[in-house]
Amino acid sequence: MSDAGPVHDEAWFASRAQPGVRGLKAYDPGHDLVALRRRFGAGLVELGSNENPYGPSPDARAAILDQLHSLHRYPDPLGAGLKRALADKHCVQTEQLLLGNGSHELLMQLAQVFAGPGDEVVFSRYGFAVFALATQAAGATMRIAEALPRGQAGSSQHTPAQSMPLGHDLAALRATLTPATRLVYLANPNNPTGTWFGGRALADFLAQVPGDVIVVVDEAYAEMADAPDYASAVPLLARHANLVVTRTFSKAYGLAGLRVGYLLAAPDLVAVMERLRESFNVNAPALAACEAALGDEAHLQWVCARNAEQRIALTDALRARGLHVFPSQTNFLLVESGDATAAIEAGLLARGVVLRPMSGYGLSDCLRITVGTREENRRLLDALDEVLP
Repeated sequence: MSDAGPVHDEAWFASRAQPGVRGLKAYDPGHDLVALRRRFGAGLVELGSNENPYGPSPDARAAILDQLHSLHRYPDPLGAGLKRALADKHCVQTEQLLLGNGSHELLMQLAQVFAGPGDEVVFSRYGFAVFALATQAAGATMRIAEALPRGQAGSSQHTPAQSMPLGHDLAALRATLTPATRLVYLANPNNPTGTWFGGRALADFLAQVPGDVIVVVDEAYAEMADAPDYASAVPLLARHANLVVTRTFSKAYGLAGLRVGYLLAAPDLVAVMERLRESFNVNAPALAACEAALGDEAHLQWVCARNAEQRIALTDALRARGLHVFPSQTNFLLVESGDATAAIEAGLLARGVVLRPMSGYGLSDCLRITVGTREENRRLLDALDEVLP
């Protein structure tokens, strides 16, 4: 019998992977929702993935159906129609736009293009999980700035950003930069904390960052933010060639299943990113649906208004039950529930209510709760009353 050679297990393959990949853990999507849907059927309340429970514009649905007759054709490799619609919306040139298979892809590619071994990438503690994944995959070094102290969340949804518990500390981020820093990742509003920082604070921060450091502001939840001091970074693009803004159609536009994100930046930066973009990375139904969704501003505003109403109502209901709810400008709430957190999450899951545990973020005493419809939130609260100690 011949020698079969080495055992080709996961450790064997990992030893041959690039250094940045060896220490990675795969992105954790949370619970196995497919299995839970089989178990609970229509009775499952899915409040763990920050999805839009109201769904996309009817125009987007119609656009998808209209594309079904041509699935044998490749999509527009340039995404020209969607880019034109986005350029009109944001008052930028089409050359300032890059489309991606979700903003996740674009955040990963930014590190792949602009960071590597010997380089540093800076982001905040409790920042979006993809920031760390992107940095490690590129083989760069993570430099994590401490977030603002947890403190005590007040009763207002419009807590001043400079005192935002668990929010990005922009002064700490600035102090973390070194000559080796190549990228800074920010999220505004931030996942998983729901926190945000004001437009003036961002402008001041950008003015202090060296021009050879690329600053990425992820605005996945921007459409839902209504705090008086919140402002998008998009208008600052004209003043800062090192600024990148990422957005998504997965949240407010209700198109998570199609996986479309986009990036706004200086044309020359986009041109370099284009060198790495996978061909046909956004499919034809997705291109058509997103373009149609942009044309239905009324639906977007209706969704955001419903989300804001339910965000306030759910916050009040959770606080009335003695839970600590952090301020949020998103479609989810970060809720502190102390030593009982694991038991509460397990009890809700047994009753068909899915939330997102936060131990992976270092917040093991917290749960992240998507703001659902009025009915979904009522079912959550009814189940919560059965499991709270």
